[in-house]
Amino acid sequence: MLYKVVGIMSGSSLDGLDIAYVHLQETGGKWGYEIIAADCYSYTRDWKNNLSNAVNVSALEYQLLHTRYGHFIGNKVNDFIEKNNLHHKVDLVASHGHTVFHLPLQKMTAQIGCGAAIAAATNLPVVSDLRSMDVALGGQGAPIVPIGHKLLFKGYDSFLNIGGIANISFFKEDGHVAYDVCPANRVLNSLAAELNVEFDKEGMIAASGNLNEELLKQLNNLEYYSKPYPKSLDNSFGINEIMPLIKKHHIATKDAIRTYTEHICVQLSQHLKNNSSKLLVTGGGAYNSFLIDRLKALLPGIEIVVPDNKLIEYKEALIMALIGALRWREEVNVMTSVTGATRASSGGALWLGSDN
Repeated sequence: MLYKVVGIMSGSSLDGLDIAYVHLQETGGKWGYEIIAADCYSYTRDWKNNLSNAVNVSALEYQLLHTRYGHFIGNKVNDFIEKNNLHHKVDLVASHGHTVFHLPLQKMTAQIGCGAAIAAATNLPVVSDLRSMDVALGGQGAPIVPIGHKLLFKGYDSFLNIGGIANISFFKEDGHVAYDVCPANRVLNSLAAELNVEFDKEGMIAASGNLNEELLKQLNNLEYYSKPYPKSLDNSFGINEIMPLIKKHHIATKDAIRTYTEHICVQLSQHLKNNSSKLLVTGGGAYNSFLIDRLKALLPGIEIVVPDNKLIEYKEALIMALIGALRWREEVNVMTSVTGATRASSGGALWLGSDN
């Protein structure tokens, strides 16, 4: 069976809205994929401010933003379809939305980007709200991409995504394990902004800085890192806990970037060294040459693969498309071995954009 799906992802690093049109082929329970077209629609300064400040607005303002952002996503999908001549070629849209609140211990997660608004704007079926079912079942609701690792990427035993948050996924005898390791680009980009750049291109700023051993020690001793999985992070951890800790040390920004880059690599290496032989690295952090080189130095003997640009940038949008297709088929798309929920589930709300 062939599914032609538009997958949409907005990550915590706020770099933009990733849209990928993919063909997903299922034959006898085995899945294959092809990314036909993909693009990233950068957020304007206003949208970056709206999304980053959504946690602070009133309930009414939040709901209005939820609806407005849904129409924004729908309009961008329409632009994408027009640009790539995809009229009448899309079966389904699967949208992750943008995470604002994530409190799994209180059985609540919230991603803005109203699915009904997307369906109304595109006249297409839409699957949205992908994490809520798992969280309602007592799970972490994150990470949800390991279902894609299991079904789409053979030949690897572990996966690393370096986005706003760095998360890993690997296979164990008792099941597939995945969890958030530490904040990544959300912190690095916030520090880079102090130097009037959007991000540390290829890690050149980090490479020019000095390592602050005391800060590194304090970062590595944060309580979250000692917690067992399943576990997940929301965006506030990097901004509300890590950034103030960095600022207490009153060091040069380039030294802070160098030290935090090392912190990311130390944390990742501790979790991957005994659970990986061939690692696939994706997400914006895969372009950070200095970070990748430091990770390789800390993980000798592990084959670290950085794929082509399209997969680096759009793997998560691809997997959102798969999650949407599985929801359409009413099949499991979130695994309990990953999230710790009471059972596996088929998550996502379905909105029919047309009465045809």
